[in-house]
Amino acid sequence: MKRFIYADNAATTQLDIDAFEAMKPYLLKEYGNASQSYSFARIAKKALENSRKIIAQCIGAEPEEIFFTSGGTESNNWAIKGTAFSTSTQHAFITSTIEHHAILRPCADIKKMGYPILYLPVDSTGTVDIETLSEHITSNCCMVSIMTANNEIGSIQNISALAAIAHYYGAIFHTDAVQAVGHIEIDVNSLHVDMLSASAHKFNGPKGVGFLYIRKNTPLVPFVSGGGQEHYMRAGTENVASIVGMATALNKNVATIKDTAEHLALLENRLLTRLSGANIRFSRNGSDAHIPGNLSLSFPGYSGEALMHRLDLMGICVSTGSACNNKETQISHVLQAISLEPLLAKGTIRLSLGKNNSETDIDMIVEALQRILK
Repeated sequence: MKRFIYADNAATTQLDIDAFEAMKPYLLKEYGNASQSYSFARIAKKALENSRKIIAQCIGAEPEEIFFTSGGTESNNWAIKGTAFSTSTQHAFITSTIEHHAILRPCADIKKMGYPILYLPVDSTGTVDIETLSEHITSNCCMVSIMTANNEIGSIQNISALAAIAHYYGAIFHTDAVQAVGHIEIDVNSLHVDMLSASAHKFNGPKGVGFLYIRKNTPLVPFVSGGGQEHYMRAGTENVASIVGMATALNKNVATIKDTAEHLALLENRLLTRLSGANIRFSRNGSDAHIPGNLSLSFPGYSGEALMHRLDLMGICVSTGSACNNKETQISHVLQAISLEPLLAKGTIRLSLGKNNSETDIDMIVEALQRILK
């Protein structure tokens, strides 16, 4: 029987069994609407607030600063558009060229409404230079939004330094931390961020739920109008079961974050060493400061799309930095932003290892690549 190896954890992660078990009562028995006042709803309401406390503790926030959403995309849209619409003046926004589309497209939306958008470049490692932000920001800037870690190449930004510059000019600082929360230590006070986005399915929680951290007194208009849920900031009946699962998964990942990082570092080293030992030509993209397990590898002279499909036929799931259509290969905006040579960009795949991956998985991935690249 063909062994299945999942190495695309930056796309989504396996639901943690403890998170699943924690969710079940709120799907089958304790299904009350947390917004109701009768006794049957109180257990759901208590679970909701307990989850808010757990999540807040995991990132150094206060419970009332955690707002539940449907995921990272909604959280990012709310941060960008909610800030833009909180003032009648069309102030400028600053972001980077390697942001996720859940940031780039909301920025494009408000640009059509007259808000100036500045896209900061990155260096060859995918890092935003602090001095570049200092040179371009002005007192007209309303918000700076820079992701904590990149989803394609894993590079981690110096968020606290970038936030300090934004605050010096009176701007709000938001970070898309979807790839970072649950994988590296996050403390919103050490980072000095005003808002932070997260998505549960990136840290072994369920899909379709996430949160937006909003520091007290940060100006932001409600994203969804309707009932009084989430302190009248995000209307809609709460997804209690998924929120409980999210809190359980995050709490578990944070408790084991150092051990997991050490495990992934060993797997990374094993993969790179064995690829080199097999005389396979490749280069690695990104920064030394990266999300554990996130590896962007370029194989010159090969198609990343073809490599992905060949590995898929062997039961191995990875992703690619380029995509083919009927006419040409589309290189991702991240690989373009780090000025990766087209020959390398077209031959790029991403392996994002998770806590459930093993040394056996690594050996089989290397063996598969040897067969394909021979």
